[in-house]
Formats: sequence, C-alpha cells, structure tokens
Amino acid sequence: MANHKSALKRIRRNEVVRLRNRYQHKTTRNAIKKLRGETDKKAAESLLPTVVSMIDRLAKRNIIHANKAANLKSKLTKHIAAI
Repeated sequence: MANHKSALKRIRRNEVVRLRNRYQHKTTRNAIKKLRGETDKKAAESLLPTVVSMIDRLAKRNIIHANKAANLKSKLTKHIAAI
C-alpha cells in the first residue's frame, strides 16, 4: 500500500481517469458498430462526422494510437462510399 499522501491521491485519480477512458472508448466503439450497420447512405453520412470526432478525441487523449484512429476513419469513409 502507498505510504505518501500524494501517492494515495494519485491512486484515486488514476481510477477516475481509467473509468472515464473506458467509458469514452466503449461509447466510441458502439458508435462505430452502429455506423457500420447502417444501410441508409444519408443516415450514415450524417453520422460519420460525429463518429470521426469521437475517434479524433480518443487519439488526442492517447486512449487509442493516432495511426489506429487514421485507419478507422479511412475504413469508415470507404465503407460509407461503398453503400
């Protein structure tokens, strides 16, 4: 167990941040699944900017790697173009 007051605070803070990251990552994954399952092109095109924004936010905060974000955005854009 940690001995310093600052280490105890850090442990508490890390748990809060971990749960927030997990929530944001899961929410983004669900949005991506919803976008991939969309069959209507108009609906998919309107949903794409919000999903891309979510992916960019995850990459900016180092929850996912920048290259993974770029690959996801590219694949989603190609998927919508093919609908």
